[in-house]
Amino acid sequence: MLRMTNTIRLVDWVKLLIKGLKKVDKDGLWCIIKLEKTKKGKENMIRRAEERDIYYINKLLYQVLEVHHKGRPDLFKSNAKKYTDEQLKEIIHDDNSPIFVFDDDGEIKGYVFCMILQTQNHNIFVDRKTLYIDDLCVDENCRAQGVGKALYQFAENFAKKIGCYNLTLNVWSCNQNALKFYEMQGLVPQKTNMEKIF
Repeated sequence: MLRMTNTIRLVDWVKLLIKGLKKVDKDGLWCIIKLEKTKKGKENMIRRAEERDIYYINKLLYQVLEVHHKGRPDLFKSNAKKYTDEQLKEIIHDDNSPIFVFDDDGEIKGYVFCMILQTQNHNIFVDRKTLYIDDLCVDENCRAQGVGKALYQFAENFAKKIGCYNLTLNVWSCNQNALKFYEMQGLVPQKTNMEKIF
């Protein structure tokens, strides 16, 4: 059984705990055991969006649009957002268009807008249920922390849970960071949307 040696003063023990280590004496041998910190898994920080989140969702919507505006100012406005507050309220309460947010103790660090699409009795397409990611955004101050990956993985797991055949999304060619991110998650091109500007 592990026991604390009598030669370690209480103050030294506290210092070791602060450093994430504790010294114990077992059968006369010194052992160093690293303390494991109990961390809440990132997926447990993701929940369904509520109306109280609209303020934070709007901040992220503006950030997304600025990325697109900088990439294609000929198509996207500046200082605008994709949805009005009333539209957001409707989407939040629509089970076919769930929004999930990354909530870190009250701080919304990102979101993923999902749409459940069902193809039935189509002339050429087989019956399929698809989860479409309409939008995924991580706060610009919280990137490279695993938030985007956690949100995407949550959406993918959600799609599997509800019996979807696949997961789809659209990426603008001007948004190379997003394109690389989705490729890293295992997504591959399904179709290509092309244009010619006059």
